[in-house]
Amino acid sequence: MAPSIPAYIARFPLSQRGHLKKLYAAVKKAAPGAKQGISYGMPAFVQGRNRVYFAGFKSHVGFFPGGYILDSFKKDLAPYKTGKGSVQFPYDRPLPLRLVARMVKRRIDRKK
Repeated sequence: MAPSIPAYIARFPLSQRGHLKKLYAAVKKAAPGAKQGISYGMPAFVQGRNRVYFAGFKSHVGFFPGGYILDSFKKDLAPYKTGKGSVQFPYDRPLPLRLVARMVKRRIDRKK
């Protein structure tokens, strides 16, 4: 298991690292007070009980802000494949970094 988020990202092929680094930077900027680490084998940001995860996969970056967050941004996420609490950002498309930042802020601002 990677001991840090940069070490986690470094395990991926160079072609995938750009997206992972950009997503990492966007989440870090949107949640400056969050603790960072690896949880469930994925990069995680924790502030109180709130958690945001992301992970690299073969064809996409998985972003895991939680189901109610996805429901709040359903229209914005329409172009992407979503699941229960997750969204897939394909490597062959630019990341929607402003949208990611808005989702992270909403997740962190929620007190539960």
